[in-house]
Amino acid sequence: MKTSLKSIWHYSASLLLLAEFRSVSAAAIPEFVFNPRAGDTGAVASESVECSRIGRDLLAQGGNAVDALVGTTFCVGTVGMYHSGIGGGGFVVIRDGDGNYESVDFREAAPAAAFQDMYQGNIAGSVYGGLAVGVPSEVRGLEYIHKKYGTLPWKSVVTPAARLATAGFRVSSDLVRYMDAAIKGQWNFLVEDPVWAEEFAPNGTLLQLGDTIYRKRYGATLAKIAEEGPEAFYSGPIAESMIATVRATNGTLTLEDLASYKVVTRPSLSITYRGHRLTSVGSPASGAVCLNTLKIMEQFDPAESADTKLGVHRFDEAMRFAYGARSLLGDPDFVEGIGPFEDTLIDEATAKDIRGKILDNQTQPVERYDPQGVYSSEGFGTSHIVTADKSGMATSLTTTVNLLFGAQIMDPLSGVILNNEMNDFSIPGVRNAFGFEPSPANFVRANKRPLSSITPVIVEHPDGSLYVTVGAAGGSRIISSTAQVTWHVLEHGQTMKQALREPRLHDQLMPNTVTFEYAFDNDTVASMREKGHDVTWVPEGRSAVQGIIFEDGVFEAASEPRQKNSGAFVV
Repeated sequence: MKTSLKSIWHYSASLLLLAEFRSVSAAAIPEFVFNPRAGDTGAVASESVECSRIGRDLLAQGGNAVDALVGTTFCVGTVGMYHSGIGGGGFVVIRDGDGNYESVDFREAAPAAAFQDMYQGNIAGSVYGGLAVGVPSEVRGLEYIHKKYGTLPWKSVVTPAARLATAGFRVSSDLVRYMDAAIKGQWNFLVEDPVWAEEFAPNGTLLQLGDTIYRKRYGATLAKIAEEGPEAFYSGPIAESMIATVRATNGTLTLEDLASYKVVTRPSLSITYRGHRLTSVGSPASGAVCLNTLKIMEQFDPAESADTKLGVHRFDEAMRFAYGARSLLGDPDFVEGIGPFEDTLIDEATAKDIRGKILDNQTQPVERYDPQGVYSSEGFGTSHIVTADKSGMATSLTTTVNLLFGAQIMDPLSGVILNNEMNDFSIPGVRNAFGFEPSPANFVRANKRPLSSITPVIVEHPDGSLYVTVGAAGGSRIISSTAQVTWHVLEHGQTMKQALREPRLHDQLMPNTVTFEYAFDNDTVASMREKGHDVTWVPEGRSAVQGIIFEDGVFEAASEPRQKNSGAFVV
């Protein structure tokens, strides 16, 4: 059954005027965390230097951008298991060497037994345990893109991650940070649950920085997938054990849910921005929100960007409109009118209309940005990977198990950490902390895919050649951080390294506050407060962007400086 979007209108929604964040941020982010390189064969960037190295090696072996992407992604799920892995799912936008695009949705789907009111009286059930688990879909997604675009054998791209999991890898400061965050103020499942402790506390205490962590069960699972193909994951002993684990913890997932899952190709969304073509993924991803943001920016006079304070205010106002519009998005297979709504959202007429609604001297009440008074749920984890090669092929992929360590259940046989993607749905009748009703467009339905903030972007030069591939991790901050980095590159002519070092702001309308990283300029933030904004300072590290630039036949790859273990390489 589809939910009608009767309220789709010439919606005043959008995001981005980022004037000049050229600021004091450089001193706040250490130089050594980068690893940018320049070369002419290909490039890869991810949150893990070990994994980017695998992608680099696959390129050096003659693989293309998709081979590098698949190998890197399997590795990121091994090393960054707190964010992603084969127990989750995601989205990817691919540009082939001829400039053709495909947007692939391998987002987790709700089980066939799911229904709208399944979390009434049990909201925690959408976060912890088997009832929170959507159909794991990453393996199907990587299978699809490798079969269509890859050149190296499947076994060759999966095996490096399997070997790393089995041989062990160093506990990084990123892993320490997320382990501590996951158990803070709650049950220490990493130590006290024997299934988790086998990997995270083999000697009875939680692993520390510099220790070696072994994921031998997960490595064996990846080795089996490498040898036998994806069916080894979706049927047989691995699938049976995962289903038993989910159902033993109050879940409804079945073997039929695994067997019937299908990857979906979504329409790619595109805009032009000062002659550049930008492409992203439509709903249930949030590419339309980011593209709408940049289309609004195109309406402003570039000469006005010299006024940093005004620019940041306009950016924030546009962002608030954008998140209001996002509340009407959802799975287009279940929500009517999504395609036309997204087309309207990213067209120039809408951008001009929203530009006219932004007041330069003050912010506005929440209802001005979201007349519906509804909100959409959001995720927090995620990993992002970008790759490109000299043919002009490029990829931008985001994958996730949702919250830290997903549903906090691990299958004891396979070592797979299962997602809690069901928490990304809205729950009927449950207002958020600010009194707003949940979005009907994102209510649970059997086999439906929840709304996501994922926003992969690929940019072309005005002549149609590859220019940028970029994307982010960080839940609802994915949209704002991707838009800001893209803006810095296109509008300010920055390198990817420079763009990643800029401080970031974020405003998703609800809560009614704008957050600024500590490195942001004090005078600009004070000006925002004078215009009526509720200002909050936050530490760096709530979003993580990866990006590649291809210009004059040379690649520049840069990874997120806010993650200490990130890495980027070129060949």
